[in-house]
Amino acid sequence: MSVAFTKETDHEASAADLPDRPISPHPNLVTAEGLAELDAELAKARAAYAAAQAGDIQADRTAMARATRDLRYYGARRASAQLVETDPESAVAVFGGRVTIEREDGRRSTFRIVGEDEADPAKGKISYIAPLARAVLGKAVGEAAEAAGQEIEIIGLG
Repeated sequence: MSVAFTKETDHEASAADLPDRPISPHPNLVTAEGLAELDAELAKARAAYAAAQAGDIQADRTAMARATRDLRYYGARRASAQLVETDPESAVAVFGGRVTIEREDGRRSTFRIVGEDEADPAKGKISYIAPLARAVLGKAVGEAAEAAGQEIEIIGLG
């Protein structure tokens, strides 16, 4: 019996209507590594789209919808990417640079300030729009900043 004559939902059809991935309103700043990651993701999206087109689109509308969505997202992110060269000798915290901070309780953290798409806190990479990154950008070793309601001190750059 056709789904049109039942009250059951067609899960594949609803999955095929995937919403677009949200695109940040912030400038799409990227490091050289971030640009390479975007290029790799765009290549994967193109390959998935080609594979979905080669298959039976009616049989797997979800794969086609996912591939189309990812292709739109990574195409837009690649087109808007603004490569920012990092100055490794900078005397202040900059986009693409590493920063080591010490919190009031003595805990130390080192992270790299990167673009939104390449941010991965588990790997020590935070987005330049994150509150912690915004607090330290432009500050030198020995300077204090406030983040998450507590004072932090920059103890290392590079």
